[in-house]
Amino acid sequence: MKKQPVRTCMGCNERKEKKQLIRIVKNKKNEISIDKTGKLEGRGAYLCDNIECFEKLRKSKRLEKVFDTKISDEIYENLRGVILDQ
Repeated sequence: MKKQPVRTCMGCNERKEKKQLIRIVKNKKNEISIDKTGKLEGRGAYLCDNIECFEKLRKSKRLEKVFDTKISDEIYENLRGVILDQ
């Protein structure tokens, strides 16, 4: 049986299997996007598909600190949409 990769949610700091988390990626052009495939190139950050974790992430601005860049409201709204659709 193949071992599943484990990642930490940036909202609740719980370790979960990579497949259970949403990946947010910053590429070399400093573009932030939501990676639904988990295969986009760039620096990745992970978040549970849970609205409470999203709110913690947004309030603490942890994503901005990790990526060392300003995150637009549009990206946060897209992320919220992905979470609410699941």
